[in-house]
Formats: sequence, C-alpha cells, structure tokens
Amino acid sequence: MNVFKYIKIDENSRVPKYQQIIDSIINNISLGNLTMDQKIPSINMFSEEFYLSRDTVEKAYSILKERNIITSTRGKGYYISRTKLISKVNILFLINKLSSYKLRTYNHFIDTIGANSHTDLHIYHCDESLFLNLLDKNKSAYDYFIIMPHFKTEELKHVSFTDNVIKAIKKIPKDKLVILDNIKPEVEGDLIEVYQDFENDIYFALKEGLPKIKKYKKIMLIYPEKAVYPYPRRILHGFRKFCVEHKLDFEILDKVYDDMILKKGDLFITIEEADLVNLVKQVREDEHKLGSDIGIISYNDTPLKELLGITVISTDFKVMGETAAQMILNKSKGKFKVPFNFIERESL
Repeated sequence: MNVFKYIKIDENSRVPKYQQIIDSIINNISLGNLTMDQKIPSINMFSEEFYLSRDTVEKAYSILKERNIITSTRGKGYYISRTKLISKVNILFLINKLSSYKLRTYNHFIDTIGANSHTDLHIYHCDESLFLNLLDKNKSAYDYFIIMPHFKTEELKHVSFTDNVIKAIKKIPKDKLVILDNIKPEVEGDLIEVYQDFENDIYFALKEGLPKIKKYKKIMLIYPEKAVYPYPRRILHGFRKFCVEHKLDFEILDKVYDDMILKKGDLFITIEEADLVNLVKQVREDEHKLGSDIGIISYNDTPLKELLGITVISTDFKVMGETAAQMILNKSKGKFKVPFNFIERESL
C-alpha cells in the first residue's frame, strides 16, 4: 500500500512510536499526501511494515479516531475523515515592541491556539512604515492577522492608529482581523477585539487602592514623555482624573532622576522597569522604609515584582492571549475587555 512511503518512524527518536504515527499521518494530511476518504493500512499491516507492536499502532489509531482524523468501517478498514479539522491555520502576529508583557500574551496565545496552527511573530517597533510594509508583504498569506496597534509620531508621542494604518487595516477581511491590546472606533465591524481601556483601567485600579493611597502626602506618576516606545496618553488622563476627583496632591515626572529628592509620604507610580529599579535603589540608599515612608506602585506585573513585594496595577496578559486564541478557535466575534487588577503588596 503506497501510504507507507509517506510514513516516517525514527527508531532513534525519543518521541514515542505511537505519537510518531499520529504526527506523521497529520503532517501528510496537511501536505495533501493523504486525502479525505483515503484508505489507510490496517493495524496489523502497519505493525508488520514497521516492526511495531500491535498495541502501539492500536493506541495511535485510537487517538486519531477520538480526534475525528480517521474513521473505521467494520469489515472495510480505516479511512481519513474530516481533514479540515487538522489543516493548519496560518496566523500573522504583529507586536509593536518586544517586552515581557507582549511576550506573555503571545506565549499564552500559542499555548491555547494549539498545534494545528502556524504563527509568525513580527515586531514593528511602533514604526508606521515597517508595519505597513509587513502587512502589505503578507496581506494574502494568512488566515488571521493579529495586530497590537501602538505607533509613534516624529515627536515620539503615542498614537493608537494613523490614517495610513486605518486604511491598510480596513483592507483586511473582518473575519480575518484580530485587534489586540488597543482599539479605536475607526476600525469597526464583525471582528475580534481583545483590549485594554487605558484611561479607565488606571482610574478604577487606583480607586480600589484608595484607602492606602490617601495616606500618602503626594503622588508622583513617572510617565516617560520621550520613550523609544511611547505609552498611551490615556494613562495620564485616567491618573489625573483619579487625583482630581479625590483631591490628592500629584505631580507628573518624565523619569526617576538620579539623586531624586525623596520625602516621607511620597508615593510613586512607575511604568518603565528602569525607573522602578532606580527608585528602589534610591529608597534603600536613603534608608527609607518602603511601604511606609515611601510607597511604590508599578504598572504591569512580573514575577520579579511579585518576589520583591511591589504593589502593581496590571493587565491580565494571560487572559488577553488565551481569549484571542479561544475566539479564533470558536470562530466567535466581538469585543472583550481584559481584566485590569490592583494587586497590593508590601510596597504600599
């Protein structure tokens, strides 16, 4: 039976033989070597051809049947069935920067979408031209286009979309489009949107921590004005709204300066990792007590911040990645607001 010429079993591989059978059959279906309703060898024929135990082949066939990849007909044998279930879904994943948060979203997306997809990750560094070139070059090559839209102007200001980006995105069929992390009303229709609400997220997260926050005399938000990868100004709007509404003394600083003047009763909210590290270092050098003399809240959680006891306000990037993947798998559309949490630790 000519099916055997496509099947590869590696005696030296650490992959179990039954899994090699499964992978080989699935791979050959995706390549078109095995087609719908094509008959495949019986368990006995397979075990004899490759000198495998009957139990090994039977286990592989059993799993393939459970996944509806093959079917059996009494007295006739085994056949390939429902090949669409295992055809590879090709996905283009466009991220604006290579940060731990973005990678966490991407990794949880990959874990959830499963093995029957192929995802290409590209970083466009908030650059409009690079983004448009990547999109144009790949516009007909993918089943889904996942876009994290964050761009920068020549003045290094953050913009969610530009006119050219909107025009390009509107050319993508809506059933292939996934907008992740950041949305704007100009892109509408029956698509997938999994997003943060930057202004309201920081506002409501800080409101949750208000009992502790109001014990401090002054709040400083460290918002980098000229960052290589600028941040949404909606973060500023939400912060100002919170402080004004609760009559809190506040100041917005561009960075944590070396030899910063620290006073008891100061509370800092940092966005960039470098500012957090510099601030913690100075608090220790000045022998202030973190969490009482000086308070720190950091934007977006990491395992290291948890280890150091840093209070955070944070998007749930795990949920972001998993939700996007699940919506693709379920072929569902619509908007999903990602949870944003206030996580209190020793630094507050």
